[in-house]
Amino acid sequence: MHTVRVDIVSDVMCPWCYIGKKRLEIASHLLEDIELDVHWMPFQLDGTLPKTGKPRGDYLSEKFGGKERAQTAYSQIEETGAALDIPFAFDLIEYSSNTLDAHRLIHWAEQEELQNQMAERLFQAYFLEGQNIGDDDVLAGLSGDIGMDDDEILDKLHTDLAKDIVKKQISEAQKIGVTGVPCFILGQKYAIMGAQEPETLAEAITRTATEADQASS
Repeated sequence: MHTVRVDIVSDVMCPWCYIGKKRLEIASHLLEDIELDVHWMPFQLDGTLPKTGKPRGDYLSEKFGGKERAQTAYSQIEETGAALDIPFAFDLIEYSSNTLDAHRLIHWAEQEELQNQMAERLFQAYFLEGQNIGDDDVLAGLSGDIGMDDDEILDKLHTDLAKDIVKKQISEAQKIGVTGVPCFILGQKYAIMGAQEPETLAEAITRTATEADQASS
């Protein structure tokens, strides 16, 4: 059995990152004798958003140049999500949130080996339930949903703990050329940009495992 490390550079407010997560899960079932060691790495599509977020309508108008254009862009995402059992509910999202603190939550979850569960819960909260993932109380509650100590997390969120770590990781991703997410880094060597199809991911992971096997023999 081979193990391939997969670093997923992602932003919680990116719907294609949620799609990429689901496609990687499907890809994992296409692999033979390969296990994945998945790690989530932070990225911010818009680090200028205020902590409390910006009204969704205003944000989309600025980003797409109008509501109709935004609807056109998101209709494709909804169709893709539906095929993966992701019932995107964009109409429920009231605020486009700053995701720095959500990334801190994922960082802390990794210390308890709950990183993948935390990423999933954040995606669900934002895209399916319309929760404001920039709000401390919401974030603490989500951490409690996956078995973390929500009171402890709330206390941490009221400090600057791990902000420098997350910002440094975002900077490092930018330095190696990550300009969009999701980005899958395989074996800490190869990068695959975008929410690729499961078969494409499985093939790339298999090649990475084979190459590592040849290098060690």
